[in-house]
Amino acid sequence: MSAATVLTVLTTTDAEDKARDLAYGAIRAHLAACAQINGPVTSVYRWEGEIETAREWQVLLKTTAARYAALEAWLTEAHGYDTPEIIATPVVQGSAAYLEWVRRETAE
Repeated sequence: MSAATVLTVLTTTDAEDKARDLAYGAIRAHLAACAQINGPVTSVYRWEGEIETAREWQVLLKTTAARYAALEAWLTEAHGYDTPEIIATPVVQGSAAYLEWVRRETAE
């Protein structure tokens, strides 16, 4: 299996406890093998015609392409934002043992 079958998925939320809930929930459901929480970060964005600034926490989840749709659906449902940031990036290289671990942990 190629490394590209593994993805990192980024989302953000407005509170550390919400970030932890998203991370733990995705791991419990085997939708991600690992989640890292970073923050706070400052986000600057346009929303409904206005430039906004917000303090947010980033959650970086490791999953597989096969589990991405289920993870996205779960994040969309569990998230508190109207339009949550959910961005997936393929892993192009990585430790074979780590990538296999991600696949095992997210297997249905």
